[in-house]
Amino acid sequence: MVSSRMRAAAVVGVAATVLAACGTFSPRPEIPQGIPPGPGAPVPYINVNGPGRTAELLRDWATPISVATGIPVISLEAYGNAAEALRQRTPECGIAWTTLAGIAFIESKHGTYHGATVAADGKVSPPIRGVPLDGTNGNMEIRATGTDPHRPNAKYDAAMGPFQFIPETWQRYGVDANGDGKADPDNIDDAAMTAARYLCVSGKDLTTAQGWEKAVMVYNQSRKYVLDVRDAAASYSVNVQP
Repeated sequence: MVSSRMRAAAVVGVAATVLAACGTFSPRPEIPQGIPPGPGAPVPYINVNGPGRTAELLRDWATPISVATGIPVISLEAYGNAAEALRQRTPECGIAWTTLAGIAFIESKHGTYHGATVAADGKVSPPIRGVPLDGTNGNMEIRATGTDPHRPNAKYDAAMGPFQFIPETWQRYGVDANGDGKADPDNIDDAAMTAARYLCVSGKDLTTAQGWEKAVMVYNQSRKYVLDVRDAAASYSVNVQP
């Protein structure tokens, strides 16, 4: 298990949108039910090895999708940046930004859980933390490793950041994606890239149903979780809110 999963309820989107130009209703697009969910709007090529926050290069791509889906622009840039980086480095994985967005929606509402905000550099504040992993309520029991600077005196670890990584997993897989020289689970660029890397290692080929399900199941060992992520990602694949 990588995530303690936030218990926030999904927001149900409206069924129709008023078209001001003609005064009629446009039906909500049908949400695909298959696995893996669709890849959504293609991410344009960017130099993911450039200096600084390369996710910013996706601003023009992210802005209209943000308007349609409700995903914060900075968060959406992070997902696109991570998906494009993995496409260039390990194209056999086939991870799509919609999958990362689906996970981030379930885990932390894209870094906005409990009023948190995502800064221009990807930093999420205040830091998002899950419940203590003390073995109760179906959670794992993980004694504090002392690696979370925001919980220095905790007896048990808790999942960290917008993608809710357990500290031990972050120590193994965490990467710097915004160019500030450190891997930070509370930075959505770093967290999205780390999640993409972890999912690709876990599922190998996420363009197949077997690979996609395996990857998401390893991230959080719950069939309901897999379907919740699928539903959110599928909504984003047709540019609507879950």
